[in-house]
Amino acid sequence: MSNIHSTAIVHPEAQLAPNVTVGPYAIIGQYVSIDSGTEVMTHAIVEGRTTIGKNNKIYPSASVGLPCQDLKYNGEPTKLIIGANNHIRELSTIHLSATLDEDTVVGNNNLIMAYAHIAHNCQIGSNVILANAVNLAGHVHIADFVTIGGMTAVSQFVEIGKHAFIGGCSAIKKDIPPFTRGQGNPYSMAGINTVGLSRRGFSDAEIEGIVQIFKIFYLKKYNVAQAIEHAENIKNLTDGQKTFIEFCKSSKRGIVK
Repeated sequence: MSNIHSTAIVHPEAQLAPNVTVGPYAIIGQYVSIDSGTEVMTHAIVEGRTTIGKNNKIYPSASVGLPCQDLKYNGEPTKLIIGANNHIRELSTIHLSATLDEDTVVGNNNLIMAYAHIAHNCQIGSNVILANAVNLAGHVHIADFVTIGGMTAVSQFVEIGKHAFIGGCSAIKKDIPPFTRGQGNPYSMAGINTVGLSRRGFSDAEIEGIVQIFKIFYLKKYNVAQAIEHAENIKNLTDGQKTFIEFCKSSKRGIVK
């Protein structure tokens, strides 16, 4: 049997694995599915067509799977999908998608700190850290191993490449290339996230290759198209260099300069 506190409200049609824990006064809605080892703590709410994987911790007063704040949303049966081993801290909010063609998705091993907000249609990878009161508008896509400092706001449809580090109190209005670090409002690019890359096992040669690409995009007087052209002319591009270039080529909002 699931460990459900007597004061919790769990809809009889909700699907809970045998060792899910639900704390006092928590609420679990009709269409929710929660896999084994997940704990929903006191006063937390999980609603909507929400699927949650194994071994997550949803902390007190977090709100997961409620309808989105998009005024165009009209009650469609949209979804939220959350992977495994996430920590969703106090008073954070994660909303259902606004459209049927794209779910709101949170991957695995993420830390979503207190008061953070993940809006409709956001796509969060794995091993991501959203610090306190980070606010993501709709349709934001964040790749793996991204860290975003507290009180940062990210505009609609922005994409943030993997291993990027964004300092606190920033305002993000354009795409952030992978491996980079920066901060501010307006956002100022500071360089490559060398400390983070080193901690994650990147070799000195791999990091130096990414630094070389960064210099072409940010230290030369090229526009983005010119920078891409020069970068693609480098012989024997590394995987990291290719990732950086492809991100910039595919950016729809344009990259931060």
